[in-house]
Amino acid sequence: MNARAVDLAPDDSDGATGIHCRLDELLEERGMTLTRLSELVGVSIVNLSVLKNDRARAIRYSTLRAICDALDCEVGDLLVRSPATAPHGP
Repeated sequence: MNARAVDLAPDDSDGATGIHCRLDELLEERGMTLTRLSELVGVSIVNLSVLKNDRARAIRYSTLRAICDALDCEVGDLLVRSPATAPHGP
């Protein structure tokens, strides 16, 4: 399998994105390791760690799709808004 191009660049800004990645939780629920996910989707462990630790500033749709396919989940199961970014009441 060809490795996917590096596409999960770390966020080098000081501001939070307001997006939380639930990769750790989904891996645990499925009894899967980051190493195995890396093998399945063709993304390096380093890049998956960037995503897992909420340090990614971008992700390709094709990579997102591959991760969701491997974890049998929807995008909304993987990426959620951080509580601090939830809308405030009227």
